[in-house]
Amino acid sequence: MAKDVIIACDFSSKEDVINFLSKFKEESLYIKIGMELFYAEGPSIIKEIKSRGHKIFLDLKLHDIPNTVMKAMSVLSKLDVDMCNVHAAGTVAMMEAAIKGLTREDGTRPLLIAVTQLTSTSEERMREDLLIQEPIDKVVMHYAQNAKKAGLDGVVCSPLEAGKVHDTCGKEFLTITPGVRFADGEVGDQVRVMTPAQAREIGSDYIVVGRPITAAEDPVAAYKRCVTEFLG
Repeated sequence: MAKDVIIACDFSSKEDVINFLSKFKEESLYIKIGMELFYAEGPSIIKEIKSRGHKIFLDLKLHDIPNTVMKAMSVLSKLDVDMCNVHAAGTVAMMEAAIKGLTREDGTRPLLIAVTQLTSTSEERMREDLLIQEPIDKVVMHYAQNAKKAGLDGVVCSPLEAGKVHDTCGKEFLTITPGVRFADGEVGDQVRVMTPAQAREIGSDYIVVGRPITAAEDPVAAYKRCVTEFLG
C-alpha cells in the first residue's frame, strides 16, 4: 500500500503557496488544499498546482444533506484532484451520496475519505460541546465502520487511532493522519499528536504535516526529514 507525506498548504493566497512550492526544485509533492486557500483562489489554484506535477488532497470536509453533498461532489469530480473528504458525522446516507456524486461517467473518481473526529477535539470537548458521551476511541471506530459501509476509501483520524482503524476496518482501508509533529517541535492547537516515526510504527498510511514544514526555516530540509522519519 502506498504511503506518503501530505503537506498542508494552509496559505491564504496563490502567491504564498507558489512561493512555497518554488522552493522544491525536484520533488513531486502531495499537497493539501484547505478551505482558506480554495475559497480565496477557487478551482484555478488546483490547476496551477497540478500543472507543476503535484498531487492534491482537497480538504473541504463536506457535511450537508445527502442531495446537496452529491451535487457538490459532482462538481468536484470535474477537478483533477487525487483525494477529497466529507465529515463522517453526516451519516452513511450522506457518504453514499458523496460517492455517487464523485464517481464520473467512466467509473473513475478521486479517493474519498471521511473525517472522524478532528485532532483538535479532546474527549472532554466531545462530551461537553457535542454531548457525545461515548469514549472518543469508540466514536472514531464507529465512524470509520460507517465510512467503510458507505464505500469510502478511508478516514482522517488521529495517528493514535490508525492502528485500531486498520484492525477494525481492514489493512486496505486508508488512514490519513494529521496531528503529526517532530519530537522537538511545537504541538500548536492539536491535542492528539504523534511524531512521523511513531505514525509509521502505528500504521498511518498518509500523514498530513503543515507548520513543521511550511513554517520551517528550511522547508525542503524539513520535508525531507519528515519523509525519512515516516517512510524509514
